[in-house]
Amino acid sequence: MAKASFVIRRVLIILLVLLIVLIVFMFTAPALEKVDETPVLNSERWMASLSDGRRLSQIVIPGTHDSATQYVQLAFFSKCQALSIEDQLRAGFRYLDIRLGEDMKLKHGFTDCKSSNAFWAEPLRLDSVLYQVYAFLRENPTETVIFAVKQEHGSDSVEKFQTDLKYYIDINPEMWLLTDTIPTLGQARGKIVLMRRYEDKAGLGAQAGIPLMWEDQSGSDGARNTAASDNGYTLWVQDRYEYGTSQKWYAFRDGCAASKTGAEDISLNFLSTKGTLIYGHPYFYARELNRRLMAAETSHNWGWTIVDFGSAKLAEHIYSINR
Repeated sequence: MAKASFVIRRVLIILLVLLIVLIVFMFTAPALEKVDETPVLNSERWMASLSDGRRLSQIVIPGTHDSATQYVQLAFFSKCQALSIEDQLRAGFRYLDIRLGEDMKLKHGFTDCKSSNAFWAEPLRLDSVLYQVYAFLRENPTETVIFAVKQEHGSDSVEKFQTDLKYYIDINPEMWLLTDTIPTLGQARGKIVLMRRYEDKAGLGAQAGIPLMWEDQSGSDGARNTAASDNGYTLWVQDRYEYGTSQKWYAFRDGCAASKTGAEDISLNFLSTKGTLIYGHPYFYARELNRRLMAAETSHNWGWTIVDFGSAKLAEHIYSINR
């Protein structure tokens, strides 16, 4: 009995040590998840050479998924970007995936995005993000930023959510292009274009922004969703976020082949995925998927391509299709 008790205690100690090591790894590993920060010439102003008459839907635009997650709670599962919002814009990304909860906090699911990596850091809020976007656009008036907003993990009504968002927009209305139709680049230069992934419960009409809604694409069945809009355009979306690496790459490739990016269509093609587990590790998948994207030929129209762990070189690879 004494020997059996000793063995059990030893096994429990080993398991406890392994658990501690696992927890330490999960909290420290995200700090090491970096991207290539090599700058690309003129990445801040790549839109300057494009015609004013082109609609945004006709431009291949690089974007980031869960854009505000450079610093985030439970980063092993929730971190999707290594660059700040400002650095993403300077790298060439022009589509920002903005998830907002109560009090206009940036969210990823139930986790809060933070203002820094410090344990005591305050939650990241909308005003801080807008400060970075405004500064970038004032410095680079040839560019535009698509601000795709989603209400995330909160109990506020959609109407209150819209009212709270409108309060921040109204502080600097000259920085926003509020419309419910797809603008030309000339109309959008130097401005934020609001796109919304929620109904217009506040009845703001065109001031509510461009509808950008699609059915959830969880699970492993099917390959692509198509959603028709009431505003005269078709929204094409591939957002299979529970695929493994190979399955996701094939979905992305098929999405590129099927995308329709004319004046009356918006094509969104997500390269981001968390994998097949309930709680995945985005960096694990992004490394390989981004490598495959960098190796892919840019002879096809990729539409708006949304990635995890974006870098300037990856953004350039995407927007160079426009040349």
